[in-house]
Amino acid sequence: MNAGVFSKLAQTATVFLALSAPVQLAHAGAIHDAGLFTTVFPANDDGSVGPVGIGFTIDFYGESYSSLYVNNNGNVTFDSALGTYTPYGITGGSLSMLAPFFADVWTYADVGSPIQEVTYGTSTIDGHAVFGVNWINVGYFADSSGSKLNSFQLIITDRSDLGAGNFDFEFNYDTIAWETGSASGGVDGLGGTSAHVGWTNGAGTYQEFTGSGVNGALLDTGSDALVDGSLNSTTAGQYVFQVRNGQVVTTPVPEPATVLLFGLGLAGALRLRRKA
Repeated sequence: MNAGVFSKLAQTATVFLALSAPVQLAHAGAIHDAGLFTTVFPANDDGSVGPVGIGFTIDFYGESYSSLYVNNNGNVTFDSALGTYTPYGITGGSLSMLAPFFADVWTYADVGSPIQEVTYGTSTIDGHAVFGVNWINVGYFADSSGSKLNSFQLIITDRSDLGAGNFDFEFNYDTIAWETGSASGGVDGLGGTSAHVGWTNGAGTYQEFTGSGVNGALLDTGSDALVDGSLNSTTAGQYVFQVRNGQVVTTPVPEPATVLLFGLGLAGALRLRRKA
């Protein structure tokens, strides 16, 4: 057995897991329509569910997908489930994925803990079919007390009204208070091998957010705080990507801005709008 996996199993065995009903805490910011995605992904560590139908077909760099895998650790993948808990760089050679916050998410909770389970599902927003995943008030491995919580969301929107397979996807953030699980070298949710954010088609084209893998950078207090930036949106913490004819369209937004890192094969300048 891999030493890292053994270490994590050993840590898990020492945690008392008393599950309680999720407590729906108020949240404000970029996350929206969270109540539409109601299928509960039961409390777990490194689990996945799928393939799950998204309700429409998307064209992502020449590959057609009508289903995906929801992975507890802050991402969805299209070709197979991903249970990896220590995040790695999002590159063109990794598994095809959309990763709003790839890190070691933990959804077990002590009695009275504010930690919630991941939810997902299909619905309609503004007349368009959507598929969404809520990681709202999720913890880090292996803290069942909820001492630090993250809240983020993925929404995929059918835009076949503009062409077959066209779609949008959003990364939405309300709170990012932790970045690492203890099995990835973190202490109290911080340090170690910290979260990565971005997307990849798994075949050469990818985009990773500035601050990925950099300790402290993506936190609410960080230099590249996810809750402060935006893309194609006037809402802080909301990043909207348009996929047309199978490819992500990069539409710059006004200054002030911070440039994202790009993978090979992704042309053009893409900027993030930051709050003053």
